[in-house]
Amino acid sequence: MARTASLSGFPEWLPQERLVELHVLDTLRKTFELHGFSSIETRAVETVGQLLRKGEIDKEVYGLSRLQDDEGEAAKQGSSDKSDPNALALHFDLTVPFARYVVENAGYLAFPFRRYQIQKVWRGERPQEGRAREFTQADIDVVGDGELPFRYDVEIALVIAEALSALPIPDFRLRINNRKLAEGFYRGIGLTDTAGVLRSIDKLEKIGADKVAGLLKSELGATDEQAALALQLATIRTEDTSFVEQVRALGVKDDLLEEGLSELQQVIEAAVQRAPGKVVADLSIARGLDYYTGTVVETVLVGHEQLGSICSGGRYDALASKGNRKFPGVGLSIGVTRLVSRILSQELATASRAAPTAVLVALNSDDSWSAAQDIAAQLRGRGIATEVAAKAEKFGKQIKFADRRGIPFVWFTDNDGKHQVKDIRSGEQVDADPTTWTPPEEDLHVRVTTA
Repeated sequence: MARTASLSGFPEWLPQERLVELHVLDTLRKTFELHGFSSIETRAVETVGQLLRKGEIDKEVYGLSRLQDDEGEAAKQGSSDKSDPNALALHFDLTVPFARYVVENAGYLAFPFRRYQIQKVWRGERPQEGRAREFTQADIDVVGDGELPFRYDVEIALVIAEALSALPIPDFRLRINNRKLAEGFYRGIGLTDTAGVLRSIDKLEKIGADKVAGLLKSELGATDEQAALALQLATIRTEDTSFVEQVRALGVKDDLLEEGLSELQQVIEAAVQRAPGKVVADLSIARGLDYYTGTVVETVLVGHEQLGSICSGGRYDALASKGNRKFPGVGLSIGVTRLVSRILSQELATASRAAPTAVLVALNSDDSWSAAQDIAAQLRGRGIATEVAAKAEKFGKQIKFADRRGIPFVWFTDNDGKHQVKDIRSGEQVDADPTTWTPPEEDLHVRVTTA
């Protein structure tokens, strides 16, 4: 970022930075829509009971309270007491609200339902590079009614690989594992609290193998051999399907393990063919949230691994349900703010100008303002972003104003009605007709270019 935010954890962008963010958002939106995903938006506020029913993130949730208790009993919903399931809080991700949305709107949706969602979320994290308290996420999910074929796990990974490849970012890797594989393995070695083991393994990159082994033994009762085997599994990482034989070589037998191996093998096989070099099988990936049931994904930028995952998610089979009716899903979430922050801080991409305006219509006199607006309207009618100077200052001052704004062209009209347009970068000035003149293609819109 070009400057430090005045309120830590709540980033704001300067105009040129915002143009880079918009480019990222537009690229993602276009890619998602090319693959048939429909856009939705959910409310920013959920009940605490809804937010916290899966996963242990209660310390990160922002509770809401009303400023005035003027609505009687209804005001109690605004309680910030997170022990009250009816209290209100800002959503910390988009997956949990989406699950609620599917249940409430199931009668209006066609399944499998393909959705993308780009919204702000709020999470009470300690602000640092790559971690903000208010940030934008871009999610895609496919949700089924009763069942969801595994092929969607494969498709979601390929769509995200395509979307990320279109962005001005360094090379990346989707690191993929499968919860069934991991849980079956842990069960096969006698560790029955598989969710607890997954939460410990999820800390591997943060605290290291020795401390994870200590957690497995002290908190979950693992023996030295069990802890060693769990960590051996987590060290397996391949760019092809050779992980299958490496896992089997550890000598653990379990039906759920075999199911997970098969599913992960399908994802990696498809990725090798359709997104070569972008996906790896990484058996250390666990994902801390409890609602994941199969495929799990984390994504890192090569050379920027310390930034953390810029895209994560996976399969969830029981997050959304209504009576006996279940809505299994699979989805991934891109941390847009984290990505944009790294793009800007590393100057990986820049906008060609700070304003969308391509032309400034100069004023000869204050009386020419109406005529200038007519010219601007003609240019805008043909898709050329145009603004009119505010005051009839000397032309040199009007040109300097355009330069400060990053506007490449200034339009002049003399008292005889003759039009000319000046490229203030080169100094070239030519005759022009507002009904036909168009700037060069590269100047018509703001362009975001990679470094």
